[in-house]
Amino acid sequence: MPRHKSYVPHGVIPAVILPFNDDLSIDEANFRKHLRDVTAAEGLSAVTINAHSTEVASCTVDEQKRVLDIAGSEIGDKTPLVNGIWADGSLEAARLAKMATAGGASALLVFPPAPFTLQQSPEMALAHFKRIADATDMPIIVFQYPLATGQGYPRDTLLKMCEQVPSIRAIKDWSGNVPQHEMQIRTLQSLPRPVNVLTTHSAWLFSSLVLGCNGLLSGSGSVIADLQAQLYRAVQRNDLAAAKALNDRIYPTAQAFYAEPWADMHNRMKEALVLLGRLPRAVVRPPLVKLGRAEIERIRAALVEAGLLGAEGRAKARDAA
Repeated sequence: MPRHKSYVPHGVIPAVILPFNDDLSIDEANFRKHLRDVTAAEGLSAVTINAHSTEVASCTVDEQKRVLDIAGSEIGDKTPLVNGIWADGSLEAARLAKMATAGGASALLVFPPAPFTLQQSPEMALAHFKRIADATDMPIIVFQYPLATGQGYPRDTLLKMCEQVPSIRAIKDWSGNVPQHEMQIRTLQSLPRPVNVLTTHSAWLFSSLVLGCNGLLSGSGSVIADLQAQLYRAVQRNDLAAAKALNDRIYPTAQAFYAEPWADMHNRMKEALVLLGRLPRAVVRPPLVKLGRAEIERIRAALVEAGLLGAEGRAKARDAA
């Protein structure tokens, strides 16, 4: 059963990465260390696992269960866990929801089923989320993709989902469109049963937060959870000067992590963690490939500019390169 039964998705929620050994097996010891490192930051609401950042598409169901078990045993007593639901069909999504419930997760992050453009059929979207909701009483976070991908949910569909599936308590907004983003913040958070908007616009986090999001869910939190939490608190208290100063530190990392191609964003975060001495290696599973020396150097420069890598760390990074 969920360890944090009353949890409502809000606030600062880092999405952690998943370290691998050279043979591509899960590096359990360093995953535990990474979980401890991330949750050492003050002001977190929860941690997300089995999502893009943990390369969920490359993990078997058994591995996803193991990731949940490790996270639960390492940090679950003090930190709510948001478990991603990555499935192409509704039946499998419901099975994963049951697994996450039994494993002690506190909320679900539901990815759109890739083969189906649910935005073209409100009935399909409702059926998908109702089946998941029937499998568990955990709160659901809807992953809102850009409408241009065919995987996002138009306004009217989203409102029907929120109305007819009471366990939908938040969206992870990756709409990539500022007017749509602001509309969703104003509309969803003002519903009779409010639905929080958690921004995942990490490439422009400051701009997004000032629009009034009730939280953020970000893979960058695997590296800069403390800076993100400080930025969120500064925006919440309307301290623009502090928020701008924090954004100046975050900006170089966003430029490095979210450069094209976006598929490498979490690959880059792993390399950053190696440069910072928090991971021993940056192994990714295929089809992702190891970054080249020039890009790793750009990541190192971003960490220096952000004030995250000092003289000692720079020397260590050069020795490791």
